[in-house]
Amino acid sequence: MGRIGDRLAAVRARGEKALVPFVTAGDPDLGVTEALLPALAHAGADVIELGVPWSDPTADGPKIQRSSERALAAGTTLRRVLGLVKAIRPKLDVPLVLMGYANSFLTMGERHFPEAAREAGVDGVITVDCPPEEEPAYFDHLEACGVDGILLVAPTTTDPRLAMLARRTRGFLYYVSLTGVTGAREGLPPRLAENMARIRAVATVPVCVGFGISTPEQAAAIAAHADGVVVGSALVDRIGRAASREEAVTEAATFVASLKAALRPTH
Repeated sequence: MGRIGDRLAAVRARGEKALVPFVTAGDPDLGVTEALLPALAHAGADVIELGVPWSDPTADGPKIQRSSERALAAGTTLRRVLGLVKAIRPKLDVPLVLMGYANSFLTMGERHFPEAAREAGVDGVITVDCPPEEEPAYFDHLEACGVDGILLVAPTTTDPRLAMLARRTRGFLYYVSLTGVTGAREGLPPRLAENMARIRAVATVPVCVGFGISTPEQAAAIAAHADGVVVGSALVDRIGRAASREEAVTEAATFVASLKAALRPTH
């Protein structure tokens, strides 16, 4: 079991649900991201997803798209993100997951990128647009390097494919609870309990739910059915609207603390 599995097991042992915040690396620049990571960990983040900016993030809604644009304009690259992780890893024990697109990762090489991720101290990778059957060697290299290849399932995933993804994922299984792109929603995902029961029937790894979660109340309601929740757009929006670098860090940490408080037992 890697750092992600260990952390999620510890969270479960405390009777809590895991909080997995997402921030775009380099938004508005890598200096802010470097300050954000320990602040989010201190505020209660159990795993942190670092989005690797890409020029055509097809799964992301407007807020994360704009954050990618800001990060790219600031000169953020995959190699610089790996450099940031390597620099901060000795000072941070929270698991770090890179989330991005196949073009970004595979351009570095299906063997070289997993090796570079391992050397930097990355714990897991979510490759949004790369199913495991399309690039099996890439996922094999991630596993050989001890980097969790985290896979996604959706409400439309068929039962046979769900069983395959539940077997192949490492670290946790990411349930994309809504069809469409990322972005905060007002209500809970439709048929959440039913779909989570279907996933639980075949998954032996923790299941974290993402897409559309924007308030502590939503996080608590969804966590009743899951091992953890992923919050991205609502957090990225606060960073983007901040009037200063310091405010971006403070606002993000305050929001993460409120989300984590909703995921702890009330007794």
